[in-house]
Amino acid sequence: QVQLVESGGGLVQAGGSLTLSCAASGRTFSRYTMGWFRQAPGKEREFVAAISWSGGSTNYANSVKGRFTISRDNAKNTVYLQMNSLKPEDTAVYYCAASRLVLVSTERSYDYWGQGTQVTVSS
Repeated sequence: QVQLVESGGGLVQAGGSLTLSCAASGRTFSRYTMGWFRQAPGKEREFVAAISWSGGSTNYANSVKGRFTISRDNAKNTVYLQMNSLKPEDTAVYYCAASRLVLVSTERSYDYWGQGTQVTVSS
């Protein structure tokens, strides 16, 4: 079992930055691909980014590529999402998730989910 708790969300102006954190419980954190997803009001949850168990490989949605960076610290059981150049369309609840599969981007491939943290970008 892996329990995930996100933090770091908030209100930011367009063009600003935020860093989200996701703290995981359990000794097997380093065995999981970790991903970030988001869900805007009235929309389906969508993939944002994923990072392999070692941190050596990453995958991003086209909409955030070049602006967001995913990273992890296995010693701290934590995964991060650094978000720069934020846009109003980045407004959503952001979720972190853990998968036993390699660098996947589909929601159904993830086994464990956090409760989410709200990010609001004002124009």
